[in-house]
Amino acid sequence: MNLANFIVRKVAVLGAGVMGAQIAAHLVNAKVDVLLFDLPAKDGPKNAIAIKAIEGLKKLNPAPLGHPDLAAFIRPANYEEDLERLRDCDLVIEAIAERMDWKHDLYRKVAPFVRADAIFATNTSGLSIGTLAEGVDATLAPRFCGVHFFNPPRYMHLVELIATPATGPEILDRLETFLTTALGKGCVRAKDTPNFIANRVGTFGMFATVAEAAKFGLSYDVVDDLTGAKMGRAKSGTFRTADIVGLDTIGHVMKTMQDNLRDDPFAALYATPPDFATLIGKGALGQKAGAGFYRREGKAVLRFDPTKADYVPAGAKADETVARILKKKDPAERLKLLRESTNPQAQFVWAIMRDSWHYAACKLAEIADNARDVDLAMRFGFAASQGPFEAWQQAGWAQVAQWIRDDIAAGKAIANVPLPAWVFDGPVAERGGVHQPEGSWSASRGEFVARPAHPAYRRQLFPVTLAGENAPTGHSGGNTVFEDDSIRLWTAEGHGFDQVLIASIRTKVHAIGPGVIAGLLKAVDLAERQHRGLVIWSPDDPFSYGADLQAMLPVFMSGGAGAIGEAEKALQDAMLRLRYAQVPTVAAVANMALGGGCELAAYCAKRVAHLESYIGLVEVGVGLIPGGGGLAYGARRAAELHANAPDTYLLDFLKRYFMAAATAQVSRSAIEAQALGYLLDSDPIVFNRQELLYVAIREARSMSEAGWRPPRKSTFRVAGRAGVATISAQLTNMRDGGMISAHDYHLGRTIAEIMCGGDVDAGSMVDEEWIMALERKGFTSLLTHPKTQERIMGMMQTGKPVRN
Repeated sequence: MNLANFIVRKVAVLGAGVMGAQIAAHLVNAKVDVLLFDLPAKDGPKNAIAIKAIEGLKKLNPAPLGHPDLAAFIRPANYEEDLERLRDCDLVIEAIAERMDWKHDLYRKVAPFVRADAIFATNTSGLSIGTLAEGVDATLAPRFCGVHFFNPPRYMHLVELIATPATGPEILDRLETFLTTALGKGCVRAKDTPNFIANRVGTFGMFATVAEAAKFGLSYDVVDDLTGAKMGRAKSGTFRTADIVGLDTIGHVMKTMQDNLRDDPFAALYATPPDFATLIGKGALGQKAGAGFYRREGKAVLRFDPTKADYVPAGAKADETVARILKKKDPAERLKLLRESTNPQAQFVWAIMRDSWHYAACKLAEIADNARDVDLAMRFGFAASQGPFEAWQQAGWAQVAQWIRDDIAAGKAIANVPLPAWVFDGPVAERGGVHQPEGSWSASRGEFVARPAHPAYRRQLFPVTLAGENAPTGHSGGNTVFEDDSIRLWTAEGHGFDQVLIASIRTKVHAIGPGVIAGLLKAVDLAERQHRGLVIWSPDDPFSYGADLQAMLPVFMSGGAGAIGEAEKALQDAMLRLRYAQVPTVAAVANMALGGGCELAAYCAKRVAHLESYIGLVEVGVGLIPGGGGLAYGARRAAELHANAPDTYLLDFLKRYFMAAATAQVSRSAIEAQALGYLLDSDPIVFNRQELLYVAIREARSMSEAGWRPPRKSTFRVAGRAGVATISAQLTNMRDGGMISAHDYHLGRTIAEIMCGGDVDAGSMVDEEWIMALERKGFTSLLTHPKTQERIMGMMQTGKPVRN
């Protein structure tokens, strides 16, 4: 099977519920045509149910659509009138309610219309794929499998793939190719067991957390503070996460375990915890119901108190002594301190880690081919910084194994189930863990299993690695050309990638200060002399939070506004150096590109952006204006667009860029960044973060091979005084109507004067340096404004914008 020839042009999603509709949304994000099916409505249009679901996608937060307008590309359908349309689909995904009989009925109905070469997949979260396959006929069975998206599908990286004994060997390979590159997913192949891998281990972790919290007398808010970011997990912790997911949804997952794992040695723990049952019985299903473990009353956050059967004020935090232990960098020291502490919170943390590792080891052979699949499933599906096995291995395999065995013997463990023999004897014990450079331990095979040689992963120059694999990472891999505290200049190995220089910013939040500017200038010089292009990419997020305010403060204190003006001039000159470099410059953008980070991307010859790129000029939040060329970029782009549509008004194009800067708009996706004008329609959008560097290098090489030359320096038309007057009139109305403050008005007026070219006639021709000089003047004048200084100090002290 040539996987490169597998193209998904159109997908049918069966079921317009929460998951089905959001899977459809993510497909259209990726420019895949989608049919969204549901039952025919009893009243009104037959497609009313699907239409309502599509409209609902525009209102959800977080947004499942990269841009609300994409909803128009999801075509509604129903099972009564539209089954013939299934014949056009390359992939059919069933996502109806978790009822085996309903699914079988639907399979019988649609099977005659599924094309002979199409894949049919079920998005069940835990039902047996083999039993579901009994509902499809012999011709469809080889193309039937499980594809378990995590909710919400756009944002959750994990997709579990599950085959049946009849599934053709090429089917999962095809799906993995499509899901990995086109939809940006982290695919893990799971065995056909209840709840598969992530939900099996994750739900047990919730059972254990509830039990241990009760044992040690800890409230929900304290547990969430302990089990969130302090433990390298999702910051929402345990119970807030349950509220976000929905207690009814978790209840269904729990019931799957209860119904299908009655003989499991851990079965006694699978009973629905009383607090869950109480809240579900009250209809307090979490965020979607307005109440769950937590409830908001105005600005106050309350938590459910099971002893009072009512809500009480929340906000309790972990003990400082435990928080200090959790900050210890050495995993072995951290774990030893937790286990030996008499503090109930420390004992709780040790207990839930022990329980998780105990369970994962006991279930490895049953649920997964190897330990890598378990760890990646937990990382991708639960936003954990580490999976259970790699955390165990880093803390010292043999010592932790002995501690777990001792706790089991002492009756402290959550279940009296011995650890499997492979934990203590054989290659894992001898090598000190399940992850080794040659592969990860497979308990069912009794050997270390190498990573899959799937073609999709050739595009991941630095795939997600696990502790113990000792694989190169984007922080240290490749060949270093130059490095200091601010930047690393290097080249990747193989495939001709060494012809392109890579610049990776190293500062905190990749803030742009003098060291980064010097490094970028050095990178351009080196690239022009020795390479065919330059890519700006960092292995960790964000792309850049912009200018380094902390570095600017002493400059301002010692040299005043004039010194800041010189620093801004240096930043602007660096941007122009990137724009007019003699080799193609490519910004590989992911996560936040704010302020100077947005400007850095804009001044490159091309941008390659991950879908989850949040781009914007946000300086007004600290009472300033973009000073690194951002306003010059907007003015130039508006003029270029106007030049291609001479029958329109320049202000029609300029207003988009003005409003984005004046209101600090930040895109909620790379697709939205194109609509805002920060990305061009020709800038590729990459769905898999791990493929971003590969695509950026390929773009730089192809631009070079096509004979790329930098643009000529030229002048462009500005709106002048007339443009300033028009925008100012609108700002006045907003101020007088109470929509913006007086200082917001002042900032907006300053931005308008700069982007319109200053005190010049409408239609005057200026160049980038002209606008940049106006930027510097406006930026430095604002630094001495009391209202701006209030905003800067507020942001530096609290991390939140001040409205004044």
